[in-house]
Amino acid sequence: MSNESLADEVRNNIQSLQSSLRELQDAVRLSDIRDSVEDLQTSVNGMDQRVASLRKRGYAFEKELEGKAADFAEQWADLAPNIRRQLEREAQILERSLRPLETQVTDMATKRGAPLALKSQVDRLTSQVDALKGRAEAAQNSIRGSYDLFDQNVQSVKYHFSKLEWMLSELSEASFELLATESGIMAVKAVWAKDGKERKDDPEGVLYLTDQRLIFEQKEKVATKKVLFIATEKKLVQEKLWETPVATVEETKARKDGFMNKDDFIDIQLDDGAPYDSLSLHIWEPAEEWRALIKRAKAKEFDATRAIAIDEAEAEKVKSAPTQCPSCGGMINQVVLRGMDNLTCEFCGVVIRL
Repeated sequence: MSNESLADEVRNNIQSLQSSLRELQDAVRLSDIRDSVEDLQTSVNGMDQRVASLRKRGYAFEKELEGKAADFAEQWADLAPNIRRQLEREAQILERSLRPLETQVTDMATKRGAPLALKSQVDRLTSQVDALKGRAEAAQNSIRGSYDLFDQNVQSVKYHFSKLEWMLSELSEASFELLATESGIMAVKAVWAKDGKERKDDPEGVLYLTDQRLIFEQKEKVATKKVLFIATEKKLVQEKLWETPVATVEETKARKDGFMNKDDFIDIQLDDGAPYDSLSLHIWEPAEEWRALIKRAKAKEFDATRAIAIDEAEAEKVKSAPTQCPSCGGMINQVVLRGMDNLTCEFCGVVIRL
């Protein structure tokens, strides 16, 4: 290699070394993990307010959420001081090792001499910078390991909160209203696959699960004008397409379909009192999780976790609902839901007040 080529290589290596040093300066300050710790602190501090907001907006279940938020705050109060001490101690050690490297790299950038000798010095400093970068990464991993499990638990609860908040926002914009004392359990973006296989024109919207019903609301922008097959005008179509009491669910099945079987589908078999024999939906969450939620709702397991009590007068209406039509004597097979004001006899059409 000619002296000129070697000199060019050395100049490039010096520039690369300076760039590595700038990255190292951030690394030894442990900036990433400091930000992570501050984000975690903010999440823990705000958890009780998020629970209070969920309650205010009508989320009635998981009465343990308040206690869980308090437990997180207590655990963090124990963890945080030690984490911060570790951060300061490791950062000081790393910064002391960084200072001589900064001086040497600055001097190197101003040196003039034989390219071969300079290359040797650059290689040595590059090795030292890489070694210190490795120590910084090890320090971050060690500190992160001291609270990683706690952080995972917090993030899991935050994700759950975000899903509940989305459900409540969707309910606030819905084209239907919940019954008195009826409460949402979960909602998910969904497509109703009318014949079991998703088609292009199948309605897209939101599947809601409450403690009493499954409800599908179409909510999508539909093209009203096209030019060369491209939609130029759209309108929002939003309407409830069907509902069925969770009591009418006989069986649920989770399956994979779509491209490379990556899409989650849930098939719901219904009894004779439901508006359909079966329903199939492509949902944007694991179908097994929704299968479990529907099963729990049907078994009334969520009632045991209520933080907002059921109005006893509404509950009494269900208990005392007639089993026969007072007009024609026909049997009432309709599922009576809490919050309903009346029933319609399927035989004579008379409206029965509850």
